[in-house]
Amino acid sequence: MLYALICTDKPGALDVRKANRDDHLAFLSAMGDKLKAAGPFLDDDGGMTGSLVVIEAANRDEALAISQEDPYARAGLFESVEIRPWNWVIKNPEA
Repeated sequence: MLYALICTDKPGALDVRKANRDDHLAFLSAMGDKLKAAGPFLDDDGGMTGSLVVIEAANRDEALAISQEDPYARAGLFESVEIRPWNWVIKNPEA
């Protein structure tokens, strides 16, 4: 099943995001085919304010465990992480 990890940065945490970006990108890359999509949320000025990561996981507990291993999460970047099952219907390249 697919899960959307909807992550909101803590206010004023851009330096934490920048300092951990390379490790975060390496973490995502190492997920291989389990990673379906990822990218930052932006404010109206184009500043990064959070992340959307869509992953394949056996269940919510596995998705939670993966989200907690993200270097951004380990660095304390996120104010909140919402984990929601997601059904990719439109433009799913695997459908």
